[in-house]
Amino acid sequence: MKINRLLELTIILLNKGTITAKELAERFGVSARTIYRDVDVLSSAGVPVFMSKGNGGGISLLDNYSLNKALISEHESESLLLALKTLQAAKYPEIDAVLDKIGAVFKNVDTTDWVNIDFSPWGSNPNEYSKFTDIKKAILERMIITFDYINADGGRSNRSIEPMKLIFKGQAWYLWGYCNLVQDFRVFRISRIKNVIVTNSVFIRRNSKDRRKDGIGKPPKKLVKLRLKFYPEVLYRLYDDFDDGLIIKNTDGTCDVTVTFPEDEWVYGYMLSFGCYMEVLEPEHIRDILSDRMKKALGFYEKHL
Repeated sequence: MKINRLLELTIILLNKGTITAKELAERFGVSARTIYRDVDVLSSAGVPVFMSKGNGGGISLLDNYSLNKALISEHESESLLLALKTLQAAKYPEIDAVLDKIGAVFKNVDTTDWVNIDFSPWGSNPNEYSKFTDIKKAILERMIITFDYINADGGRSNRSIEPMKLIFKGQAWYLWGYCNLVQDFRVFRISRIKNVIVTNSVFIRRNSKDRRKDGIGKPPKKLVKLRLKFYPEVLYRLYDDFDDGLIIKNTDGTCDVTVTFPEDEWVYGYMLSFGCYMEVLEPEHIRDILSDRMKKALGFYEKHL
């Protein structure tokens, strides 16, 4: 398409400085007359392109011209660089070279200092970051990986996986892939994956007819509507965990939140993580469950009094 040729032509001029119409015509498989017409179009669009005759002449751009001044806004160039930095964090192949070239194109944007992306959680050891990048590499190169997996009940198993996709959902990373142990597609929470090994075995990517088999986004079987009261000591966590539209401020400094969660071990542990600074107002059976668990926990410590 012509617009693609015009954009590529501009990038070539930014990188090479000066190039002849003949060289451009050969590159794009068009006539020199077509290249001259493209130059006229760019000039009319405000791109400062000019032609010089004689030995060493050709088509050039004015010095210090950057692409974003005419075709891409500064905001758009920053968004593009953010996307590329995200790929860099995931160790996407050859992305460093791409970033260098983009940095030359967008001369007013620093490609190294304005954003840093690290997928490993706070307080994690260096292997956490390596684990993520190893999985990413295995997906791109279609290599089977093996790892130990700890499920929600604490059970440990060794898995051999054909990794398909990394998914970020609900403040956590997951791996979706074909598990050779169960002979089916499964989802694995990255934080529960241990001892990742990228093997030398290559797999042919399977065509899953049901793309929802990744299991992410499906509603759980049992949901519970919770009405919760939070005390001032833990209010700093609310805006990290809940949409501000769910938070109701009370005159006594507390906040109420009404939210629907899956009722399972995770939600019990999540509510208990607030300690004595959160109260379940409704439903009653959740109050009873948390009360029983806190009494049991208190019993562990009363033994030593």
